[in-house]
Amino acid sequence: MRGAKSAKWVAIAAVVALGATACGGGGDDKGSSKAAIDPNGVFSVESGEPQNPLQPANTMESYGSIVIKSLFSQLVSYDSAGKIVMVNAQSVDSKDNKTFTVKLKPGWKFHDGTAVTADSYVKAWNWAAAPANKQTNSFWFSDIQGYDDVAPAKGKPKATSLSGLKVVDDSTFTITLSKPMPYFVYKLGYEVFSPLPESFYKDPKAAGQHPIGNGPYKFVSWQHKKQIQVAKFDGYKGPDAAKNGGVIFKNYATPETAYEDLKSGNVDVLTQIAPKDLPVYKQDLGDRAIDQPISAIQTIAPAFYTKQWKNINPKVLQGLSMAIDRATITKTVLNGTREPATGWVAKGVLGFQPNAAGDVTTYNAAKAKQLIKEGGGVPGNSITIQYNADGGHKDWVDAVCNSITNATGVKCAGDSKADFQADLNARDAHQVKSLYRSGWVLDFPMNANFIRDLYGSKSDGNQSGFSNAKVDADIAAADSASSLEDSEQKYQAIEKELVNYMPSIPLWYYKVNAGYSEKVSGVKFDQAGDPVLTGVQVAKK
Repeated sequence: MRGAKSAKWVAIAAVVALGATACGGGGDDKGSSKAAIDPNGVFSVESGEPQNPLQPANTMESYGSIVIKSLFSQLVSYDSAGKIVMVNAQSVDSKDNKTFTVKLKPGWKFHDGTAVTADSYVKAWNWAAAPANKQTNSFWFSDIQGYDDVAPAKGKPKATSLSGLKVVDDSTFTITLSKPMPYFVYKLGYEVFSPLPESFYKDPKAAGQHPIGNGPYKFVSWQHKKQIQVAKFDGYKGPDAAKNGGVIFKNYATPETAYEDLKSGNVDVLTQIAPKDLPVYKQDLGDRAIDQPISAIQTIAPAFYTKQWKNINPKVLQGLSMAIDRATITKTVLNGTREPATGWVAKGVLGFQPNAAGDVTTYNAAKAKQLIKEGGGVPGNSITIQYNADGGHKDWVDAVCNSITNATGVKCAGDSKADFQADLNARDAHQVKSLYRSGWVLDFPMNANFIRDLYGSKSDGNQSGFSNAKVDADIAAADSASSLEDSEQKYQAIEKELVNYMPSIPLWYYKVNAGYSEKVSGVKFDQAGDPVLTGVQVAKK
């Protein structure tokens, strides 16, 4: 994708707010309230301003994704063990991993009362794939036959619809890929594959401000830079109907402010704890504190389109990586809430392997200086790391910079953007000056999502400009493998080769460090670090 929402770019330092599905696993709810439950009670979640309009194929960051996931349900989901779970689909069958027949469950409605049909999916995917509609996740449809005619790399489109999508009847459609892909069904759990109602096409821009979905919640309002509100959809037919009356996603400029509001009862669910509050939040919140691993990774990526990094020798990036004392930073600045990364794929997904990067993620100041020298040095002997100020990143960015400078003499400073939206906009516009913070959470639980969708030359998630013909060829071979296991193993081999190219510098694996108020119970977090909104229960006043 362009994703992990799945895309999905992670906004925050101390926890992520984006991910897979509401069917994922979660933490214990030891602090459940003994009060009577109000099934129509509304609760609030700490969040931020989405980068783009609320269109399913136009969202690749955590603040927009958590809202989209509440409004739209997918054909499938998967549980915490990685097993496929049918949601809007009755079945998704294939005999050859190339042509898939999708049968929908009966009775599903959009929030405007119209039926969810096979055409609701096919038309939505065709619209999202078309370049004229400028959807950030359009490349997710590139596996489907006919994509190159709809969205050619050069020249004008030769077609307006994907030849691999066919409506059979109101409840059945087929998907034909350009070549077999053993893990394609996993991708269908990502929100880019949402259906859209007919009303969407009358004014897509307006629909992005007032979306109509098929999920457990329906849209109520969006007060920009302040909050988004959704309400329980009583006509929902899925397995994860809401146990509450709705959700308010409240914008916060800093995680520190949100934490103070949590303690005073002005917000109910936090998806992150600021670094400065990590040492005390478990004491403050008791059983209402969340601490669990998730499938997400933090890296820093060079802007390969800049003069500084355009023709860089990978040894320079290997040296910078070895100049970062991950063990000390995760233990002190991040208070033990992160685990040093040893590769590019997050824990908890198919194909994860320890120590994929070899020695380059191990701190060694002497070796770091040697590698940088052998690689010709850092141009200008100075770097910056771009990050969003609203995500609690400053402390660790400063620590990483200090570690690099102390080990190698390379000057390093943070480049702060006001908020996550501004950070992403700078990336999209190729305005990153040197390096940028790149956090990624799973869109589907397989290593391919952390390799193809970030480091493939044409992938929507590749914002750095990294491009390597051999990596692209190896990705193509892994995608067309004969089985899921074979594909997983081929991607493992690619990950071990990435050390020779250094498309980014792995830092650490994420955990959810979060909390909730005394007003709510049943709070759990899924594999992607998102609160499972539908399971939250609100106490009666």
